Amino acid sequence: MKLAIMQPYLFPYLGYFQLLAGVDKFVFYDDVNFIKNGWINRNRLLLSGGVHYITIPLSGASAFLKINQIDVQQSDKWRRKILTSVRHSYSKAPNFNVVYDLFSKVLLSDESRISELAKQSIIAVSKYLGLETQFVMSSSIYGNSDLNGVDRILDICQKEKASQYYNLPGGREFYDGKIFEKNGVLLHFTNPRLNTYKQFSEEFYPGLSIVDVLMFNSPEEVSNYLLKFELIK
Repeated sequence: MKLAIMQPYLFPYLGYFQLLAGVDKFVFYDDVNFIKNGWINRNRLLLSGGVHYITIPLSGASAFLKINQIDVQQSDKWRRKILTSVRHSYSKAPNFNVVYDLFSKVLLSDESRISELAKQSIIAVSKYLGLETQFVMSSSIYGNSDLNGVDRILDICQKEKASQYYNLPGGREFYDGKIFEKNGVLLHFTNPRLNTYKQFSEEFYPGLSIVDVLMFNSPEEVSNYLLKFELIK
């Protein structure tokens, strides 16, 4: 069993999906504290010829609340604004119709919590790409919210009978492979490889939302990109 655990992000970048595609089960870490100015409710796209954020407005967002406790603002105004901006900016992209339909269905869903909306953005893309990774919410099954840090990660690994735990490179400063090995789990880090692809201009802008990747690449091409990560220790 290969396992990964990450906060649910809004249409995250390619590296997130490389991590997701490399494991058997993916846990959405939705009952940890909300991170302001992170990727939970926003991401970057090529809008009006430059890199800009799309941001889902929230109600009562606070670093003292869990991700799954924070509501999305219930207004159609911000939804129309984001959809209009994406439609105008990407209408000439080769895969615009199908990807815009996927994107708009997520944004127009009736999910009231940002954790659910972000989760749906990831699951929708995964289905589009034909990924078979299983998904679970950390708040729904493990009953270990009293634990913190590596203790909680290891508890989830043990409950899932995971023999390998995968994380993005940022986790290297938090996790010690020897501690994982003592608990019967091999620790791996995926070093993303962000392939260049043709966007609208000659200059390439890496690390944008997966939506940008999908607009310019077929599902088959993106699936090949998902295999291009490097495992590091």
